[in-house]
Amino acid sequence: MVWMLLSVRTDLWQGYCMAFLNIPSFAGHWGRCVGDCGSGGVRSRAVWCTHVEGWTTYHANCDQKDKPESQRRCFKVCDWHLELFEWEVTGWERCGLVPFAGSEVGAGSCVTAQHGLQRRSIRCLQKLNRTVVTNEICEYFTPQPPAEQACLVPCPRDCVVSEFSSWSECGTGCAKSLQHRTRAVIAPPLYGGAPCPNLTESRACGTPACPLGEEEHTYSLRVGSWGECQLPHPKDVGLAGRTMQDLGLDSGEQSTSGLQGYKPHHRPWEVEIGYQTRQVRCVRSDGKNTALSLCMQDPVPLTFKSCVIAKDCETTEWSAWSTCSRTCGWGELAPGFRSRRRGVRSVAVGAGKPCPELEEREACSMGGKELLQPCPRYSEFAWRTSEWKACQVSLLYQEDPRYQKHVDLCGGGIQTREVYCVQITVELGMHRLKEVTRPVDGKLCLGPAPSTSQLCNVPCPAECVVSAWSAWGPCLHENCQDRHGRRGFRMRQRQVIVDPVGALADCPHLIESIPCEDPVCYEWIVSEGICVTDHGKCGPGNRILKAVCKNKKGEEVSHHLCSELPRPEVVACEIPCATDCVLSEWSPWSPCSHSCSSKNAEGRQSRSRSILALPAEGGKACPPDQALQEHRACNDHPCAHFFWETSPWSPCSEDVLVTALNATINWSREATCGVGIQTRKVFCMKSSSGQVTPKRCPESIRPETVRPCLLLCKKDCVVTPFSEWTRCPTTCQSGKPLRRVKQSRYRIIIQDAANGGQACPDTLYEERECEDIPICPVYRWKTHRWSHCVLVPDSVRQGVPGHNEACGRGLQSRAVTCLSEYDDSADVGDCMRWAGSMPSLVQECLIPCKDDCTFSPWSKFTACSFDCESTRSRRRSLTGRSRKRDKCQNTEVYPQVETELCPCEVFTSQPHGNWSDCIIGGGTSELQLGTQSHRDAKECGDGVRLRAIACYDKTGRLVEPSRCSSSGYIEESCTVPCPFDCKLSDWSSWSPCSSSCGPGVKVRYRWLKEKPYNGGRPCPKLDLKNQVYEAVPCYSECNQYSWVVEPWSPCKINSEQNSLHCGEGIQTRKIRCVNTAEEHGGETVPSALCNQAEIPDMMQKCSLYCPSECALSDWGQWSTCPQVGSPSRVVVAMDPDESQKSPFLSSSGSPSPCPVFSPRLGQMVRGRSVVLRAAGEGRPCPEQLTQHRSCPVKPCYSWLLGPWSPCRLQGGQCGDGLQVRNLTCVVHDASDSATSKPVENALCGELPSKESVLQLPCSVPCPGDCHLTEWSEWSSCELTCINGRSFETMGRQSRSRAFIVQSPENQESCSGQAMETRPCSGGKCYDYLWKTSLWRDNVRTVWCQRSDGINVTGGCALRTKPADVRHCSPPCRKPFSYCTGVCGCERGYTEIMRSNGFLDYCMKVPGLEDKKADVKTIAGKNKPVNSKMHDIFKGWSIQPFNPDGKLKMWVYGVSAGGFLIIVFLIFTSYLMDCACQEDKWIQRWHNGSQEIGSLGVNCGFLDVCSSSGNP
Repeated sequence: MVWMLLSVRTDLWQGYCMAFLNIPSFAGHWGRCVGDCGSGGVRSRAVWCTHVEGWTTYHANCDQKDKPESQRRCFKVCDWHLELFEWEVTGWERCGLVPFAGSEVGAGSCVTAQHGLQRRSIRCLQKLNRTVVTNEICEYFTPQPPAEQACLVPCPRDCVVSEFSSWSECGTGCAKSLQHRTRAVIAPPLYGGAPCPNLTESRACGTPACPLGEEEHTYSLRVGSWGECQLPHPKDVGLAGRTMQDLGLDSGEQSTSGLQGYKPHHRPWEVEIGYQTRQVRCVRSDGKNTALSLCMQDPVPLTFKSCVIAKDCETTEWSAWSTCSRTCGWGELAPGFRSRRRGVRSVAVGAGKPCPELEEREACSMGGKELLQPCPRYSEFAWRTSEWKACQVSLLYQEDPRYQKHVDLCGGGIQTREVYCVQITVELGMHRLKEVTRPVDGKLCLGPAPSTSQLCNVPCPAECVVSAWSAWGPCLHENCQDRHGRRGFRMRQRQVIVDPVGALADCPHLIESIPCEDPVCYEWIVSEGICVTDHGKCGPGNRILKAVCKNKKGEEVSHHLCSELPRPEVVACEIPCATDCVLSEWSPWSPCSHSCSSKNAEGRQSRSRSILALPAEGGKACPPDQALQEHRACNDHPCAHFFWETSPWSPCSEDVLVTALNATINWSREATCGVGIQTRKVFCMKSSSGQVTPKRCPESIRPETVRPCLLLCKKDCVVTPFSEWTRCPTTCQSGKPLRRVKQSRYRIIIQDAANGGQACPDTLYEERECEDIPICPVYRWKTHRWSHCVLVPDSVRQGVPGHNEACGRGLQSRAVTCLSEYDDSADVGDCMRWAGSMPSLVQECLIPCKDDCTFSPWSKFTACSFDCESTRSRRRSLTGRSRKRDKCQNTEVYPQVETELCPCEVFTSQPHGNWSDCIIGGGTSELQLGTQSHRDAKECGDGVRLRAIACYDKTGRLVEPSRCSSSGYIEESCTVPCPFDCKLSDWSSWSPCSSSCGPGVKVRYRWLKEKPYNGGRPCPKLDLKNQVYEAVPCYSECNQYSWVVEPWSPCKINSEQNSLHCGEGIQTRKIRCVNTAEEHGGETVPSALCNQAEIPDMMQKCSLYCPSECALSDWGQWSTCPQVGSPSRVVVAMDPDESQKSPFLSSSGSPSPCPVFSPRLGQMVRGRSVVLRAAGEGRPCPEQLTQHRSCPVKPCYSWLLGPWSPCRLQGGQCGDGLQVRNLTCVVHDASDSATSKPVENALCGELPSKESVLQLPCSVPCPGDCHLTEWSEWSSCELTCINGRSFETMGRQSRSRAFIVQSPENQESCSGQAMETRPCSGGKCYDYLWKTSLWRDNVRTVWCQRSDGINVTGGCALRTKPADVRHCSPPCRKPFSYCTGVCGCERGYTEIMRSNGFLDYCMKVPGLEDKKADVKTIAGKNKPVNSKMHDIFKGWSIQPFNPDGKLKMWVYGVSAGGFLIIVFLIFTSYLMDCACQEDKWIQRWHNGSQEIGSLGVNCGFLDVCSSSGNP
């Protein structure tokens, strides 16, 4: 802070002293919050002291008590708070008018809309508990959204009212009277529009006045409203007496005030009975009061009655605040809450104020005091998942024991995982997150949960596919480093084309060998060069050979390694001369005829060449045919060959040496995984006889018997900690619980055990019984005897004629006390809290008069017989003097016996609702038990469908459905058609192999026999011929003898164990040996001639492709129906004004146990879900995933509010009265079209507590009174629109009430009218247009009309209103003249104008009446006033004259234009005449001038056209 001091003059010292006395201090803006994250931050601001003249001064000059604070605590926002807070933005409010550009609201003329402003509320909230915090926290991350925006408000719209109704009728007498007419509000004023005009107009009737003293009047008895309830005067107490109840007395007995005196002071818990009165007057038809005797009637209306003195509810003081709901707080984020209660000293009596709220709740930090210590951390929640489980191809097979051994399922499947919510703890001081893996309620996690399932794929098994054998290699030493002996091996090999997949066997051996003699390790590889002749360019010569030494691997090595072998250098060759025989090169050697040599067969191969050119004379002759072919032996090795066979690898296991090595490397000492070994056995096999000694197979290609492998790490089972125990009920339980309440907890498997790891625990769910469940206290109301009947005091009653006797209706009271469970006295508030509403303290009573008939109470009804037609009766008898009065003996007026029909136990049922879906697998008994196991579920076949029934008694009242049927349903059989799959024919035979030697393809076909329907399996993709084919590779041996295989038989499945007819099976085929030589044509030969080592398999495993079927979950449980039938407190409103609301209204505000539902909603539904979609050729999922059936029709009991009665005046013809409506207990089925039947009130339970809904004050106007009419009908729904487009989504409807004036004397004093508006939907846009009638005597009618044809007042803009009267200045007073804006003359007369343009006089036209006037007149413009055509065409007729009689300028322009057009047409015709003769003149030019001259004469060419220059 900087303090500045101004220099001061001595003569101003006193003034400055006075100024310093009022020096204010100022503070700057608060700075940024600094410090630790959270509520420990601090912010500062500068504070300085200023003089009144504006300059700063020392700190001491300012009052230190008024110094503003310079530091305060704040909430320091950090980046990790981003997920904890968010802006809460409400919707925009209605657009309101604001001043724009310095103008006032509504100033100026509005065309379409006005400038407005709309606002919305913006708050920064903590996400977890929606607590409001300072906006600076959210502003740290995102800017605050705008709180205001500009908008448009439609132009002000005035109130729109309908046309007036017709005038009411006048009276027939001679008395003065008024007649009136009314109109209704159609649209309210909006956006500053003009208010509604008067809705009523009155005028005096034109009846003649009555002679003096002979006025005719009618008289009406006016009853006033009841006055305030008051206590009788003390002197009347001794005569009337009253009883008071003491609610605080333990005994609850009555404390009756003595009849000797009156105590003016009463305790607050007393119930006091007083009286109230009302005025009764006689009113004349002109509204004046007159003598009461003129209105006397029998019986005389009561002017007094007993009443209860109103007393308000009294409560005790508030209790102390309870402890806070939280043990710690975190600034403004989680303040916690506390509560307090108060009791009831005395309940409300009569019309007193009811008791206020007895419990209060507030945040712990209210009032600026922080009651909680800051919490050390704060929590939020996040979703977590377990690992994915193994891929399951079909969940159906998993649950069905018939398919548990079916392990070869493959293809598309589904895998699942657990998804749960965990708590993340934020440690405030350390700015880091700490996750607790204990699962919590999923509702605490925000955002969508991760998916619990995903698609997966299990690879289908595939066999190993190998290529054909290569040719046998040379005879090689097994080990060229040790070349002792003359024994070697020749080898051939094949490659793997397709690797095996799945659990099938490994690939077969890939190398075979045969022993041979004279092996070599190296050999010369010779390549031939060109032939070089000895002499000249042709003749014999030598071909130079290039030899390279290679080892058995085909690698080039040093030449000295092949020194043991002769190195070929040259070979003889010959280049034919021009006259020699020319031969082709040798063809390649043919394939060997046998793959091996035996005693009976030897392999041979050949090559050939052909003669390309015969020799010329003297040339070298061609060799003989035998010399054109060469043969040599091949495959001279024996047919028995050898190969290494291996067993499968053993599982990976630990090895002592490798384990020790792992232990030395792995310093973490977790030797649960590392490197292990696998072993297998190796055998030397002979193709024809089986296993032989290993020496027969080459050791160099012996497969390894040991190999390292990776030991799979042990995976222990990982589970979450147990969740917290579910909460036991904190609210008390009424009485002893019927069953023990339990709490539970659970944990989730995150990772399953694998590879020998620790297994998962057996217990994943625990539960225990709750302890110390609070039991609600038991209180009850105790009622005492009723007091005697208290009447109105005698002093009040005796002032009214005919009421001298102390009898009639009065009130009596009683005491009601509260008792505890042990019958001890308790506070009234405890009973109100735990025992329900208080019993009534006062009731009406009757003291019979001398002339009244008195009876004994009714007896009980007599017993009923079992016959439904029987009756029962009850009796009463006359008592006292009534037995001697004749009028009491009249049983029609005073019946003494009542008879009624006995209740009849005969019930009838009627179908209710629609039939359910066809349900397969059981009727109602099975459906009520739940869902059956999936192995019994069927998709089609025979089933049942259900239909609910409604059960009625003999009177037509709805009763429990069990009276008519045990299940409440009727059922009938139904059928769901089964799906039929696509049917194809059997496979055709395999076609021959496409290659006669070597690899090829063979094909087989099948074709469509029947298409699928009803959801059957679809057909595979068919070609244009509706066929599908299958191609497989084939191989034809190129030897002379070969094996021929027939097609495999269809795959046979053991149908007894596999009803799906798919999966693993067996195929068989026949084989035979044939001679492939052309001369034999493939004839069958003995099998011994074919290579036995290559004999094809005659049987193999096979599998029929199981299409990926659609997997469905089990049917779920049936949904619950609304719980109806129990005693309820539902009130059904029948008031027309409440027709917009639900007809079922709960009097206590709680949800109604008998809700209204449509027939579709009154159903139970169950569903299932698609677990796995069908793939490939699998049967698709059925369309029906839900099933419906109607709910049982149970009776619902409700209180029915009847319609309001007319205003009841209790004896008068006009004045104040009451409107009442009845409350009846009815039974219905809770549907929209429910018909209600009245039943006993006990079935509906307790009566609604609000009695005000049963009666309302009302009034009936007396003659001469002003009164309001009934409400008009609601107007049509109208939208606010701009240029024909809706401005708002909701429209408005209006209705109104008008004041009616009946007497001229009250006309000035009557005023006022009422209007109501409500929102509505489905409104329309309306336009308001001015309409006019035709002119008549310069006057016409102008009115406003809505676009739907309704004539209204208001709505049309006044600035566009057409004129309804025409005026001429000066007025048209000349004879035969009239006004049309200017003065004109009638038809047949000519206007004679003055020089100033005004009409001088009208002159009659001689001759024709309709002859037009002189051009200097305007008779052609104006027509007689009685001409209707004049009004029709006056707006568009052409007027050539000005009002002064002169021609208008456009007349001269039209004349000049017409003249130019005529000249143009003449000149154009002349040019066309010249052109028509030109061609003829040119053709005859050579005929001479005579012909030309004649042509010119005839055509006018020479005389006219020659001047144009033609010869």
